[in-house]
Amino acid sequence: MFKFLRKKLKKFENQLEAEIETELKKEEKQVHKQTMEKSEPIETPRKQETHQRLEKIEKKETRLKERKKKKEKFDEQIEKTIETELKHTLKTRKIIGEMVQRDKKATLSINEEKLDELLWDLEVDLLESDVAYQVIESIKKDIKNEMRYVTLKKSEFKDAVEKILKKAISNVLKFDGFNFDEFIEKTRKPIVIMFVGVNGSGKTLSIAKMAYYLKKKGKSCVMAAGDTFRAGAIEQLGILADDLGVKLIKHKTGADPAAVAYDAIEHAKSKHKDVVLLDTAGRIQTDYNLMDEMAKIKRVAKPDLIVFVGDALAGNDAVEQAKRFNETVGIDGVILTKVDADAKGGSALSVAYTIGKPLLFIGVGQKYDDQIPFDPEWMLKNIFQK
Repeated sequence: MFKFLRKKLKKFENQLEAEIETELKKEEKQVHKQTMEKSEPIETPRKQETHQRLEKIEKKETRLKERKKKKEKFDEQIEKTIETELKHTLKTRKIIGEMVQRDKKATLSINEEKLDELLWDLEVDLLESDVAYQVIESIKKDIKNEMRYVTLKKSEFKDAVEKILKKAISNVLKFDGFNFDEFIEKTRKPIVIMFVGVNGSGKTLSIAKMAYYLKKKGKSCVMAAGDTFRAGAIEQLGILADDLGVKLIKHKTGADPAAVAYDAIEHAKSKHKDVVLLDTAGRIQTDYNLMDEMAKIKRVAKPDLIVFVGDALAGNDAVEQAKRFNETVGIDGVILTKVDADAKGGSALSVAYTIGKPLLFIGVGQKYDDQIPFDPEWMLKNIFQK
């Protein structure tokens, strides 16, 4: 399926390039014909017109190269996303295989129809917990492949399936090799953390909670009001910064957010601050111009960590948002907010499985200390609670 999709995208890209090349050639021929016509000497206005046409051709060629470069970068991010999903699938299957002792000669085996029946209740639980359907189907497929020859008593089948499923989900949620506190201690200062996410996800409050968490760890912070499109966003972050006693770098409404980021980083360097917490506007993941601007902020700020802030109540929408931001700027970690609300937080599993990035913190309230380090066992308990 992925090969087919890539072929379709490549075909579209080739067609687009061919059309642009055709347009360029038409322009070049027209200019050449006008300049080579046997007539009276070309007057100054005509020379200016020819020069303008040549400039237009050069601009088109430049835009074509930029578009091609952007497309290649976008395709590379998509490839990484696909690779991550496949990697999780293989890793999950390996763990299940290690847990289940298969014996192909055994007389007692699980019928696939029976296995589907046993999985049904668990599937419903996961769907109600906002776990993405494709994640559930992938895990179910792995379980079916490994459970065909399991040698257990019939009364033990359901418990065995649930145990294996929990193990598989735990594998998706755990990420070896990344520890946030160690990252803060070992990374060269000032550390730049860029926060991205759509409006209403709780991004601004999450930044304040992060500043509070770092201050408790003895680290000094600077906040950057990079959401320059909304005066209310700058004001909100200013109130939180004053309450926490943290310096806020801000510009006027409508200013270049990349300039705000630059000034905040320079301030942190001159004042020997440990961490720069960079807020950004709440982008809609389908708005390509705004997402391109997000990429510009990244080029200027060169963040050490890009954190996606997602709303647990958004369910599968949070997955699509995370994928889009990951393809545009790249995500290093995730903060999931509003986990204390009605949702069981299954979107955490979906986001982790889809983009393969560690879940750093979860928000469980409105107070500064209500953002706690993510614990996979806590999430499993919430997903499988009776």
